Amino acid sequence: MTSFQEVLDTDGISCILFTANWCPDCIAIRPFMPKIEKEFSNITFYKADRDKFIDLCQELNILGIPSFVCFEHGREISRFVSKFSKTEAEIQAFLTQTIQKG
Repeated sequence: MTSFQEVLDTDGISCILFTANWCPDCIAIRPFMPKIEKEFSNITFYKADRDKFIDLCQELNILGIPSFVCFEHGREISRFVSKFSKTEAEIQAFLTQTIQKG
């Protein structure tokens, strides 16, 4: 991700995955994220390193990682933000609900 504005300007639904290289729960989701991104190909995914986008994390109230925040037409439509680890099934359910909202 180069800028937050890039995410807001994306056609359709965009989703930012907030992560960090040192985060054990972020490392745990890495193996299945490509599968999820392919499964939900109608969503544009961006990755944001929490340590590089500190101001954005504060602005969006990202209290834990990994976390997902989704946007459509420049506005937030859903979020999966917590300090707890996330399973493949939980992420899939979140994205399915996000598409239904969009």
